This record gives sequence, structure tokens and C-alpha cells, in this order.
Amino acid sequence: MRTIDVSALLDGARFNAFHARVLFWCALIIIFDGYDLVIYGVVLPALMQTWNLTALQAGLLGSCALVGMMLGALFFGPLSDRIGRRKTIMTCVMLFSGFTVINGFARTPEEFAVCRFIAGLGIGGVMPNVVALMNEYAPKKIRSTLVAVMFSGYSVGGMLSAGLGMALMPAWGWQSVFFVAVVPLLVLPLLVRQLPESINFLVRQGEVERARELLANAVPDYRPVEGDQLQLAGGQAGKVAISQLFHDGRALNTLMLWVAFFCCLLMVYALSSWLPKLMNAAGYGLNSSLAFLLVLNFGAIFGAIGGGWLGDRIGLGRVLFAFFTLGALSLSLLALKSPLPVLYLLIGIAGACTIGTQILANACTVQFYPAHIRSTGLGWAMGVGRIGAIIGPLLGGALHAAQVPIQASFLAFALPGLVGAAAILVFLWQRPVIAVQADVALEKPLS
Repeated sequence: MRTIDVSALLDGARFNAFHARVLFWCALIIIFDGYDLVIYGVVLPALMQTWNLTALQAGLLGSCALVGMMLGALFFGPLSDRIGRRKTIMTCVMLFSGFTVINGFARTPEEFAVCRFIAGLGIGGVMPNVVALMNEYAPKKIRSTLVAVMFSGYSVGGMLSAGLGMALMPAWGWQSVFFVAVVPLLVLPLLVRQLPESINFLVRQGEVERARELLANAVPDYRPVEGDQLQLAGGQAGKVAISQLFHDGRALNTLMLWVAFFCCLLMVYALSSWLPKLMNAAGYGLNSSLAFLLVLNFGAIFGAIGGGWLGDRIGLGRVLFAFFTLGALSLSLLALKSPLPVLYLLIGIAGACTIGTQILANACTVQFYPAHIRSTGLGWAMGVGRIGAIIGPLLGGALHAAQVPIQASFLAFALPGLVGAAAILVFLWQRPVIAVQADVALEKPLS
């Protein structure tokens, strides 16, 4: 009888077709997720005109999905550690896609708000689960890069939202971009067949045979033998409790991650929701304003992939500190009047260092926690962070309603970046009391 160290085998595996399949389907889910989320910023100017919304009403309407995302992350993150990643992901895809399509039929702001809230439950719930699943199967040497590549699908979805908004809305109205969200429902049968379950979850549930088969797919050098005992990482437990996020010296680091998520998501959703409207108010046409949203998400792809590559070499914590600082600087510089090419460059950098930072923070978090509380840890970090995401559109609406200069709005959006940088600095400084597993060493602590 052999004892097989599951984490060691998965960590040391070479990237193969199985990893590529997991990456493809997880990235596809995140693309749809990003599309359904960014869509509000795309239709905001049209909605304000159609329903005669004030800036504060528009900000409140934008926060409905974010409240749903907060509750979805808090609920579906821990739930998947109990019922499995696969079932949870499928449920979330049906929620966010189905209700985004229904959103296109909304006749009043109230109907629109209810649909956005329910879609938000699925959007918020799916994120921690696909990140945790990709992190579990990714080889350790390229783990941060693969998670960043996967999560850059959020920005691809955001670019699709902006691009399709520019193409469809002038002829077919704002409703048309919501109907595109039917695509994930059409590919759901394929997703059910192709997406694997978490090996850690299967072993905890006693489904050892299925776990051996998946392990053999992920690590072709492993040949399953009847009677093989699959050993999980130390600290695995059958029952998942939120209090475990604060055990074993993780308390301060958990709190600092929550602060960082709060600040980052505030910046991300303030920008995503109000950038087109701010630029529209500054004198740019609708298509030009949506082009800024396109650039924001395009920059995020470079930030996520480049940051993930750097994270595998110098540590994600260090990269996060640099990105928070650079993000605050780029948003501050947007407060200055600049030529159009410089403006595009600054918005691209802002995208790389806000949306890109959030993607890297997700990767950092799942690598910090042990496997059995990974979705719970990321789900709660995202859930607490969603409070910032809810405040972001409201802050933008309040600033716009107060008719403060656009420059002041960008400075207000930059301030959370400095707070986030300070939180990551504490995260880097605080040395964990014990290492929860080998890949918890995301960076060398500052000396």
C-alpha cells in the first residue's frame, strides 16, 4: 500500500493538456462573469437618460449587483468547501447568466435592480471557486501566472462589454447587450462535462477512486494502484469553520487582506461604473467614453499577466505593494489635464494597477490559505471587499451629484490605493507563526 502526497504531486506536475483544459474553462467562466459585471458601466449613460435617473439613483442602482456579489461570495465560497467546487460553479453560472438575460426585459429601475442583485449572487459566488480550482491544479512554478491568466478573462469580458456596447447600442438599444449573456447557458452542458471536481474535496468525501483518476490526468507520471492512500496537506479537516481563517497565526494577515480587497474593489468599481459617464461629462462622445473603459480593461490584462509572471519570481506580496502604489499614482495623475495619448496611457496603467491588482490579490489569497479553507478564505476576502465595491459606485454618484470637478473625483478614487499599499506592507512584514503548506511562502518577509 502506497501513501501518495497529493499536493506534492500536483505542485511538481508539468503543464499539460489537462491543465490547459482547466485553464480554458475557468477563464471562459471568468470572461462571462466579467462581461455580466462591467455591462452596467456600459449602459449607465443610456439608463440615466431613459429613466431620468439622478446620479445618486444611478450609483445606488449600480450597487445592487455588488450587494449581491458580497452575499454570493460570503455564501458560495464556504458552501463549495462543503458540497464541492463543481456544483457550486454550475449553480452560479446559471444564476448570473440567466438573470442578466432577464435584465434586458426590465421595464423599471426596480425590476432592473432585482435582476442585478440576483445576478450578482452568481457573479460573486463563482469567482472564489474558479480561482481556488485553478490554484489547486496549477503546477507550483507557474501557479501565479496561470491564475492571473485565467482571471484576466475578467478584463476580456469587460472589453467585450464595451466593444459590443459600441456596436449594438446605437441600433438596438441598451437591452441588446444583456441578451448576449445567454451564451454561457448554451455552453453549460459542455462545462458540466469538462470541468473537474477538486481532488481535495473528493478525498475528504471518501470518493478516492474518482480522486485517483483525476490525479492521474493532472500528473501523467502517476499510475493509480488499488489501495493507494491519498494524503492531503497538513491541517485538513472535515468541517470548515470561518474561525479557521484566524488560526495558526493567520489573524493579522487575514485582516490585512480584507483591507486590501476593500480598497482595491472600491477603486475598481468606482472606475468601472463611472469612467464612461465622467468622460462623457468631460466632453467626450459616448463611443469615445466607452473606449476609455476598453483601455481600462485592456491595461488590466497586461497588469494581471505581467504581475503574475513577476509574482512567480519575486513574490505576489511585493508585486501587490508596487501595484497599489502605482495605481494610486496613475489615478492622481488623471486629475491633471493631459493630451489624449497620455490620458489613454494613464487609464491603461490604472486598469493594470486596479483590476490587475485585484486579480493578483485573488491569487495571493488562495495561495495563503490551506486547501480545505481556500474557497472560504477567498470568499470572505471578496465578501468583505464587496463593501468597498458597493461604496465605489455610490461614491462616484455622490461626487457627480455634488458637481465636484472631475479631477477631484480621480483624486478620491486614488486615496484607497495608498491605504491598500499600507495593508499589503503589513501583510509582508507579518511573518506567519507556522507555514500552512509549502506554497504559503508567497514572498520573503521584509527585513
